[in-house]
Amino acid sequence: MTSMQLQNKFNHNTKIIGVIGHPIKHSFSPLMHNVAFELSGLNYIYLPFDVPPSSLKDSLKGMLALGIKGFNVTIPLKEKILPLLKEISEEANTIGAVNTVVNEDGILHGYNTDVLGIVESLCEYKDDLQNSTVTVIGAGGAARSVIYALIRNFKVDRINIVNRTEQIAESLKEYFSSKMLFTNLKPYPLVPPDIIDVFNKSKLIVNTTSMGMIPNIDDSATSIPESFKKGQIVFDVVYTPVKTKLLKLAESQGATTVTGLRMFIEQGAKAYELWTGEQMPKEKVAKVLQSYMMS
Repeated sequence: MTSMQLQNKFNHNTKIIGVIGHPIKHSFSPLMHNVAFELSGLNYIYLPFDVPPSSLKDSLKGMLALGIKGFNVTIPLKEKILPLLKEISEEANTIGAVNTVVNEDGILHGYNTDVLGIVESLCEYKDDLQNSTVTVIGAGGAARSVIYALIRNFKVDRINIVNRTEQIAESLKEYFSSKMLFTNLKPYPLVPPDIIDVFNKSKLIVNTTSMGMIPNIDDSATSIPESFKKGQIVFDVVYTPVKTKLLKLAESQGATTVTGLRMFIEQGAKAYELWTGEQMPKEKVAKVLQSYMMS
């Protein structure tokens, strides 16, 4: 977009939406939402803001001063922003992470739309997942959202938490045991080949880390195809590339795979609705994103 095109699009009535994080250049949220605003004919613009954790408090004051209508929150600010918000939704409070903020008359409301993205991505497997064992790779904000969704929406029996630092996985176990009274959580260190047995005994495996994300496309929690088997569901929240090394390995063994693109669009659509009061044209947006990412 040229400066003249941007000037024509951006006028005093334009509502500003954004995304804050550090770093922020990897995010496809500006593309997704600006495409959606364009398709819907809404006078909004979505901008990225690189905000290091040390500047978060001042940045929120700036957002309010500029009258920014709302914004997304990404790594590493999802947990750090909680104490700085006036109102927090039930799921965001329970999870301990916020990914969407709405500015209502100078009051910042925090939400977690990742939960809806996870639920929509896995809804067709609901019966398969009931009373099953699942494994979550990672112990950050995305892992918290996945664990919350699995307990609340899918009635799973057991959740394994696999993380490079086992102590962090242990603290997550204690957190959800206390917050949601779900005690069948088991932490494991990410140590191949021991972890292969944990993966093999899981109906669902979810990667919530950045492993495999562009440019590190050769990264994966496991490089051993035998980690997976037919009848499993493997879900990667990474959406760049759309098909990660983890998903390719799982697919080669006959497992069902779920890409992060569906979750990305679904969580974005909910945020879009919170900001605008309108429905995102999801199918059209998905086609644009897919063609862009595959090119």
